[in-house]
Amino acid sequence: MIVAGGWSGRRYAVLGLARSGIATVNALLAGGANVTAWDSDPARRNAVSGASLADPLEIDLAGFDGIIVSPGVPLNSHPIAARAAAAGVPILGDIELFAQARADLPPHRIVGITGTNGKSTTTALIHHILQTAGVPTLMGGNIGLPILEQQPLVAGGVYVLELSSYQIDLTTALHCDVAVLLNITPDHLDRYAGFDAYAASKARLFAMQSPGHAAIIGIGDTPSALIARQVAQSGRSADLTKIAPGVCMDQSRWPSLQGPHNAQNALAAIAACEALGIGNAAIDAGLASFAGLPHRMQRVGEVNGVAFIDDSKATNPESVAPALAAFPRVHWILGGKPKGDDLDACRPGFGHVVRAYTIGEAGPRFAEVLAADLPVEEAGTLDAAVRAAAARAKPGEVVLLSPACASFDQFSDYAERGRAFARAVEDLR
Repeated sequence: MIVAGGWSGRRYAVLGLARSGIATVNALLAGGANVTAWDSDPARRNAVSGASLADPLEIDLAGFDGIIVSPGVPLNSHPIAARAAAAGVPILGDIELFAQARADLPPHRIVGITGTNGKSTTTALIHHILQTAGVPTLMGGNIGLPILEQQPLVAGGVYVLELSSYQIDLTTALHCDVAVLLNITPDHLDRYAGFDAYAASKARLFAMQSPGHAAIIGIGDTPSALIARQVAQSGRSADLTKIAPGVCMDQSRWPSLQGPHNAQNALAAIAACEALGIGNAAIDAGLASFAGLPHRMQRVGEVNGVAFIDDSKATNPESVAPALAAFPRVHWILGGKPKGDDLDACRPGFGHVVRAYTIGEAGPRFAEVLAADLPVEEAGTLDAAVRAAAARAKPGEVVLLSPACASFDQFSDYAERGRAFARAVEDLR
């Protein structure tokens, strides 16, 4: 695991003991820290070994050097924020602990990727291209294994980190050699004072860099374009690479990178790898062999000439829009626990939709919203939607699960929803 010598003898509280929380506890203990851990789930508390168990909301925090919280803890409403502030104790995340450990690691570089949409695909793509080029690399952050749980890279390695706004909020010392911002659209606004505050969180990734570090920014939306301007005006114009929307690219050799959104993801990955000194041949080979990620525009089957695409990770309308644009004739399955009442961000792709099939809590409202623009039926459940779409779809068309909603009305998470979609497709055979 990854540890920092500077943790020795310090006192930390860890709140939240899911996988990253347990990895954090173990890393801190291995680094010689005194750790107090807590989770509201007794089963998770029972999984802890070597740390004291106590709720940081109920103990005296004086003398603690930091409180490490899961990114899922809403600091704008959770009482730990006020308690930590009253005690003068900083609230940190596991990414900040990783940043603190960098001085004890063999020489390396870091690529940090953020954005409302596309960051998982872009992170995995950069990681894959580096592997193709023979560069030692690890992937972590908001994807894969917790970064502190992994074994340090040898000298010359590259850590590729997907970073949510929550994770950026919890770090102050992550100096990325390459920082990537893909886009900013409204999301997670329940955690911020407003959209500007959410955008400012993303901008901090670049504020933590030093001159000479590469800054790669998609400028397809106004907030991202403004951040690019800020980076340039700070005297770092030579560091800046702007990814413009609508760039035409031949994606025919990249089977898992279809659609205009993946063209932008690929351009960002190419720029990041070029900044790391990766040659064109290795980049091309990596793009061609990239297999994609589960539940992100993943082809899960073909039945009677109809392709079935699992895009369950598309949990907001903005992330659905590029999926609709990627295929000329789409049978669109959408719905779940809504994040809003409108689908305006999806409207540019309506011309590609043959028919829509709504499911879940949002089903009746979304059917009402769509009825004026395209054929739609309320299927109710995912299984029923798959059967209805399969019965209507013709060879060469696509059945696309791209829900524009969270999954929590009918499924535990987007991954379970995607697996249920794949099982429903298998049942058609």
